[in-house]
Amino acid sequence: MDRFAHLHLPFCEPRHAALATEADGLATAITAGLPHGHGNVDDICRQLVKDLGAAGLLKYATPDASGEIESRALCVLRETLAYRHGLADFAFAMQGLGSGAISLEGSEALKKAWLPKVAAGEAIAAFALSEPEAGSDVAAMSCAARREGDSYILDGEKTWISNGGIADFYTVFARTGEAPGTRGISAFLVPADARGLKIAERIDVVAPHPLARLVFENCRIPADHLLGKPGEGFKLAMRTLDIFRASVAAAALGFARRALDEALSFAKGRKMFGQTLADFQLTQAKLADMATTIDGAALLTYRCAWARDVQKKRTTREAAMAKLTATEGAQRVIDDAVQILGGRGVVHGAITESLYREIRSLRIYEGASEVQKLIIARDLLG
Repeated sequence: MDRFAHLHLPFCEPRHAALATEADGLATAITAGLPHGHGNVDDICRQLVKDLGAAGLLKYATPDASGEIESRALCVLRETLAYRHGLADFAFAMQGLGSGAISLEGSEALKKAWLPKVAAGEAIAAFALSEPEAGSDVAAMSCAARREGDSYILDGEKTWISNGGIADFYTVFARTGEAPGTRGISAFLVPADARGLKIAERIDVVAPHPLARLVFENCRIPADHLLGKPGEGFKLAMRTLDIFRASVAAAALGFARRALDEALSFAKGRKMFGQTLADFQLTQAKLADMATTIDGAALLTYRCAWARDVQKKRTTREAAMAKLTATEGAQRVIDDAVQILGGRGVVHGAITESLYREIRSLRIYEGASEVQKLIIARDLLG
C-alpha cells in the first residue's frame, strides 16, 4: 500500500507529500536501533528531541514566519513519526504542546528566550494542566497562584505530566481567582529550575515515556512569566489543545498503518494448511476492515487540518470527530494485527506488542473518547 496516497487528495498540497517522504527518511535514520519496548526513556527522549531539532523537524511544532503553526504539517509529521516509533512522535508532539501557549500568548521576551531553543531541540517543553482531582474536569483545579509584588507564588500539584522530570520548562495552569470555575485560571511559564518546584513522583505506564507528578511549594516566578491575561488560562489551554488535537488523530493513523503493514507482511508469508494465512477469507475480511477504518479516519483527520489551515475555521467539532474516530479505530486495527500475528504479536519488544501499548493512551489524553463525544454532541445541539 502507498502510505502517502491520502496526501495527494485535495485536502493537501504537493509539499505535504514531499514533507512526508523527507520526514520518513529522517525518522528511519533517527529511530534506527531504538528498542520497541522498555529502555532508558529519559535518555532516549532527550536524544530524540536533539535529533529532531537537528533534522529541522521541530520547527513545524512552533510558529513559522507568519506566526502560525500549520495543522497539516503537524499531522503529516506525527503520522510519519508514529509509524516509525512511538517515542519519536511523543518527543515531537510535546515540543509543540508544551510551548503552544508561549507561541499564542507569550511576551516577545519569552518567545525569543524559549521558542528558538524548542525548535532547535535545545530545550524540552512540557504542558502541565492535569491534577489528581482535575483531569477532564478542569474546573476542579486546585493548584493556585497568587500575585505578590513583581512575582507570582504557585502552590499545589500537577500529575500525568508528560516530559515531567526531563523538561527545561513547564507551561503551568493555576487558579488565580478572577472568577469561579474555569474563568479564574491563568497560565504561566515555569522554568524547571524554579525554586519550590519538585518532581514528587515518576510515573511508569504501559507505553513508557517520561511522566511525573509535580509539586509546587511557595514556587516564586517573575510576574512577566504570565502567559496571556489573568483569568484566561483555560481559554489558552483549549486554544492550544485545539491546534494539536487533530495531530493526535494523525499519530493514531501512523500506529494503525504500521500495524496493517505488519499484518499484511506476516499474512502473506505465513504458511498454514497448504496455503498462506492471507488466502483465508476470514483474514482477508479482517484486512479489508483494517484498511477501510484507516482510510475513513485519514479523511476526517486531514479534513480537520485543512479546515483550520485553509478555511481558518474554529475546528473544535472536526478535531473531536477526527480524534475519536482515529484513536478508537486504531485500537481495533492494532488489536486485529495482533490477532493475525498470533503469539508473535504479543512477544515483548515486537512492533505489534509495542503498538498495542502505545495506542491505549491516545484514547485518553487530550480529551478522552467520552469527552470527544460530548464535544461533538454539544456542538450539534448548540
